[in-house]
Amino acid sequence: MTIYRISQLAERSGVPATTLRFYEDAGLLPADRTLSGYRVYGEDAVERLAFISSAKLLGLALEEIRELLDVREEGVCASVRARMLPLVAGRIAETYGRIAELRAFSAHLTGVHTELAGPAPAGACGPDCGCTTTGPAPAAGPMPIALSPTRLAPDVEPWRDVPAACTLGGAELGERTEEWRQLVGEAEGREEIPDGVRLVFPASAELAGELAALAVAEQGCCAFFDFTLHLTPTALQLEVRAPESAAGMLADLFGVPA
Repeated sequence: MTIYRISQLAERSGVPATTLRFYEDAGLLPADRTLSGYRVYGEDAVERLAFISSAKLLGLALEEIRELLDVREEGVCASVRARMLPLVAGRIAETYGRIAELRAFSAHLTGVHTELAGPAPAGACGPDCGCTTTGPAPAAGPMPIALSPTRLAPDVEPWRDVPAACTLGGAELGERTEEWRQLVGEAEGREEIPDGVRLVFPASAELAGELAALAVAEQGCCAFFDFTLHLTPTALQLEVRAPESAAGMLADLFGVPA
């Protein structure tokens, strides 16, 4: 069995020794001690560090990574994937929110730039000279998150032309159907909309993450579905649409009359 000193592990993994010590203090990377008090690590530390680095690239917090490592220690990959799905879905939702905020801020900056590019008034700055922005700042409220990769523009909806065929089969299809039915069962309200249904759930970031994760997974096998998730402090709504040829599958998963 390969044993590494901290300097050797740092060289082997490319992670600085200072970071390795920090990971130990944070409970992410346990270390043994020699009789002389030197830190030593086993070969599993290399894979553990690779997992930690990968999770950090996904934007996961140290607490979330520590939890994932605990699940990973059980030796069941399916359990790790099941825990990662809502975490990654949460990062997706946050990313879309940041993109929306940045777009709004960019539009705000463009307006200020246009104002500043015009002719300057004579004399000193005043309240209407454009140097001081008096208009309202971009709203930082909840934004709708479109989970369909086929939604390019409001008037362009390629999902309508995608063949209504699912690539899952057998046990996988049954498991996916059961996952949807369990989540849909938590809906407090249901409203038919053109081409689909709007489901209303209790306002919950965790539930939003689960819905987003399942919607993303569904897009991988059934690109004809169109999902939009709305999360506010008081409401969580999921809109699902599908072409007429997929009405049967829409009904099976979401309880919409075919």
